[in-house]
Amino acid sequence: MLKKKLLAEFIGTYFLVFAGTGAIVINSITNSLTHDGIAITFGLVVMALIYTFGHISGAHFNPAVTLGFLFRKDISIREGFSYVLTQCISALAASGTLYLLFGNIANLGATLPRSGDGQSFTLEFILTFVLMMVILGSAVHGKAVKGFAGLAIGGTVGLMAMFAGPICGASMNPARSLGPAIISGNVHHLWIYILATILGAVAASGVYGILHE
Repeated sequence: MLKKKLLAEFIGTYFLVFAGTGAIVINSITNSLTHDGIAITFGLVVMALIYTFGHISGAHFNPAVTLGFLFRKDISIREGFSYVLTQCISALAASGTLYLLFGNIANLGATLPRSGDGQSFTLEFILTFVLMMVILGSAVHGKAVKGFAGLAIGGTVGLMAMFAGPICGASMNPARSLGPAIISGNVHHLWIYILATILGAVAASGVYGILHE
């Protein structure tokens, strides 16, 4: 059963990074998508993948989300860290594919602060906090209408990317930032997108527990 979950997480994370950061690369080449198109791409791919793989693995595709669930003890330590490793390998594979297809264009969609590290760190913490709260409220809570979870979560990702993407990159996902950073060689700011997102997801899990349990 774990093998099936890990395969679903690999495929889902791969296409999230491939389509989302691929949109950034292709827009850099063609100027055809615009920022709005990139944000919509991220939201739509997340929504589609949740409906495709949610019943298999829970559709995390995000180490911060997985660690948030691990904090809540919704998954085991073994399963949690297997998810995280799979997601990171998958993101590297997706960025490697983009590199082979297009070369090192637009840093392969790496997330980079527009100005100060502190500003982007704070934004990433807040964005991931909100994303995790939406995930828990729409896909986990007993009273949630779970058929709409993909729409709610994908919409949240698109919304966050729409307004915060130009400032911090709106990663909300360590794997999404890890793949492009490592493959493009632009790793200087990577710590922001690993630490802030994990802290945001874990904090949201703690607050959600206070509110609903």
